Amino acid sequence: MKFRVEHDTLADAVAWVARALPSRPVVPVLSGLRLDAGEGEGLTLSCFDYELSATAHLPADVAEPGAALVPGRLLAEITRSLPGQPAEFRSDGDEVTLICGSAEFALVSLPTAEYPALPPEPPLAGTVDGGELAAAVAQVLPATSRDDTLPMLTAVCLDIRGEVMALAATDRYRLAVRDLNWQPADPQVRAIALVPARTLADAARVMEPGVPVTLAFSAPPAAPGRQGDPRPVEGMIAFSSGGRRLTGRLIAGEFIRYESRFPAGYGCWAEVPAASLIEAVRRVSLVADRASPVRLTFEPGTVTLEAQTEGRARAVERVVASFHGDEPVISFNPHYLLDGLTAAAAGAGPARHPAGTGGGAEDEAAAGETAPGGSASPAVAAAIRLEFTSPAKPALITPAGTPGNAGNERDEVPTRPAFRYLVVPLRSPARA
Repeated sequence: MKFRVEHDTLADAVAWVARALPSRPVVPVLSGLRLDAGEGEGLTLSCFDYELSATAHLPADVAEPGAALVPGRLLAEITRSLPGQPAEFRSDGDEVTLICGSAEFALVSLPTAEYPALPPEPPLAGTVDGGELAAAVAQVLPATSRDDTLPMLTAVCLDIRGEVMALAATDRYRLAVRDLNWQPADPQVRAIALVPARTLADAARVMEPGVPVTLAFSAPPAAPGRQGDPRPVEGMIAFSSGGRRLTGRLIAGEFIRYESRFPAGYGCWAEVPAASLIEAVRRVSLVADRASPVRLTFEPGTVTLEAQTEGRARAVERVVASFHGDEPVISFNPHYLLDGLTAAAAGAGPARHPAGTGGGAEDEAAAGETAPGGSASPAVAAAIRLEFTSPAKPALITPAGTPGNAGNERDEVPTRPAFRYLVVPLRSPARA
């Protein structure tokens, strides 16, 4: 095997594939990253540990076709430190030599015969704009659970209803849902897939605005006599975009019936400028410890934010706000609140379909600063809408000004925002 490849292209592809390597491989060979050089085909980088596989195709000048398996994380560290010059690879027996400028490395090859074959790509399910999917992933990912004792909550639920895909995630204390349009291979598809949060986050790293992302999985048949009911997808799911493909094993189990968690209405609602509210929450939460909430007290024309750590510090800040209702005080975990506000501000696109149904959507959401990708049509929310009934019941955070928020009298059918964030309040602390 002998080939030559541009440094920047190589380093980026190796870093992305290496993220899929297992941190503690059950057998040493699974720590390897496979190099496949084909004449006229370029270079293919891949890895697989029976749960997750990553593949990247990139152009290369191949002088001698061949394959080799090298230590993956070591190769990633080496390529990251190389000078910005073309890199040349040569294999000789059980050794692979890498030369870049004046730097030369010799890597011992791992046995390719013991390496598992990559999983086949599942059947095509549909395509979606990369920027929109990356933005949606960034909005719901913080709400996934880190508790491995409930595996289904460590996943993002892809709830697919024809041409609408809903991404839902929860850790039992907050619930984030994002609807977006996609183009299914079967317009009548109805399925639910539980994708591990890490798999979806890694896939989103290569998604770009305007570049389609292909989703592939085996859609289950409809349940006999229950047309339209969702069926769980089992096995593997693949995300492909720009010459890269990530294939991961889905989590088995049943996700919560998240739509039933959203109340039909709320007794109180407030609208607050998004940027001002987010910055105020960030500042006052500096004095809050893990058990200290941020308290919101609404008054005519303003909302007062308060946080404190008993015996150490207290912070107060006021922000312009409009409020309607008879319960003016509510408190939240500052991190949960900030996650919801940031996600709602990042995506202001409305879902133009009836609330509680799976109709079409006109999605114009944008990725915020934390998004792993971008959006083809940036639409940052100017204001945040907070709805709640009492200080003890879950509150809803959405972008303000989208249909379904302030009551769209022109619409005969009620609509709902594309992004919804339900968060459980904390007990309001006593005033200092």
